[in-house]
Amino acid sequence: MRAPLTQPGVNVVPGEYLLAVNGRELADRDNLYSFFEETAGRAVVLKVGSRTDGKESRDVTVVPVDDDLPLRNLAWIEDNRRRVDQMTAGRVAYVYLPDTSAHGYGNFNRYYFAQVGKEAAIIDERFNGGGHIADYIIDYLRRPLLCYWSLREGRDITSPLEAIFGPKVMIINEMAGSGGDWLPWMFRQTGIGPLVGERTWGGLVGHYTNPGDFMDGGLVGTPDLAFYTTNGTWAVENHGVAPDVAVEYDPQLVRQRHDPQLEKAVEVVLDLLKKNPPATPRRPPYPNYHKTN
Repeated sequence: MRAPLTQPGVNVVPGEYLLAVNGRELADRDNLYSFFEETAGRAVVLKVGSRTDGKESRDVTVVPVDDDLPLRNLAWIEDNRRRVDQMTAGRVAYVYLPDTSAHGYGNFNRYYFAQVGKEAAIIDERFNGGGHIADYIIDYLRRPLLCYWSLREGRDITSPLEAIFGPKVMIINEMAGSGGDWLPWMFRQTGIGPLVGERTWGGLVGHYTNPGDFMDGGLVGTPDLAFYTTNGTWAVENHGVAPDVAVEYDPQLVRQRHDPQLEKAVEVVLDLLKKNPPATPRRPPYPNYHKTN
């Protein structure tokens, strides 16, 4: 991903005004986006400045991208991560999983293993688009603490190394489905932790064949596999996975820069940490193998 305004030599900062695009002056009544039609991938000269009257302005050259959604999504993820870090004094990790396919595995590997020093974790799978059966993620989330290793230098380390051993909470919503249904089901089934948010949408029937694509760009797929439990009952499909703590994504609160589901997840995980504080190594005295009778 490339953010045009952060490229070397551009140096545009929040609070500055966009005054002109390729020599065309902007007014407050103009549609900003119309000035950037057919400019993706091409050099565009922007007139920017700290004043609306154009004084002390400067020209910068940028190359617009054709889609800013990935950048906005990354900004949302990073903002959530920073908020969790601030609200928990650095004790709790935040990991967002957009799907249970390539992007979800990529995000898990990037964010989870970079935060293994944290005491607890919030796994956010809202809007999860599904993909695969992500038992790989579940396996890592449930890894138990087995032992410690004392080192001649530095702090003791754990085995396994790649794990967060404290409480974990998963955030879910009605826009998560398929693999995004199964992931919270397994999160609860294996006893990893509680679910916070809204019921997932309940589409846990998969397909691995596509009989054909339509002329209008659509496609049709056949249901090739369905999910049932070890006690012989169909589950999740058409039902979804209900949260343990139901929290609505209240639009009014969101407009006030709150995320009620994320804030509740922080509250729940901190309460779990209080009730179950993380284990601390208790190194025994070194044995003396040279005792004399």
